[in-house]
Amino acid sequence: MRFFPAALALVLAWGTGIALAQTAAAPVITVEFKHPEMSPSYWKLELHPDGSGHFRSQHRQTRAASRLEPGDVDRALTLSPGFASRVFALAERKHAFQMECESHLKVALQGWKTVSYSGPAGQGSCTFNYSNDKEINQLGEQMVAVASTIEAGARLEMLLAHDRLGLDRETEFLVGAAHDGRVRQLCTIRPILERLASDDSVLERVRKRASQLMALD
Repeated sequence: MRFFPAALALVLAWGTGIALAQTAAAPVITVEFKHPEMSPSYWKLELHPDGSGHFRSQHRQTRAASRLEPGDVDRALTLSPGFASRVFALAERKHAFQMECESHLKVALQGWKTVSYSGPAGQGSCTFNYSNDKEINQLGEQMVAVASTIEAGARLEMLLAHDRLGLDRETEFLVGAAHDGRVRQLCTIRPILERLASDDSVLERVRKRASQLMALD
């Protein structure tokens, strides 16, 4: 019996080593965005195969703004598993983004996007403003739309707390953006949409739009 604690320690250490190795090998995709003239001027989205992830943004400081801004966002999020699966499948087709993906064409600055993959398939990244690779360019557009959704959700939370009348214009914009693809993955802001849909203190049309947006998810 006197050898049992040592044996147990070895088993625990072995098990911990396996767990750490599995964690280190877990695939993750990150997308970083930079544009000095936009707000936010920087954001980073981290995505896991099950749709879980994290989003962080930094807003540039301006003296005047046309509307209230929520400030920097830093929060966990959940995207749909189907969306996450398509993104990881693309990473596999593109060899973990180990490629040159910038077109070097003289096009307007749309924002520098860096897509990165790390996991069992290896690791790699590429940075582009505009890519000749249709799938890579589409991925950038989709991720920008997801980021726009998250930022819109933060703005709705702020307006609910400080300017409920402002929710009318914001939800109207959000419905239009959802229909034309400027925002995607409304599941990332479902909690605030649910709050608005059931809040009798906001305008009825705001509640209806919130319900409409949830139905689009």
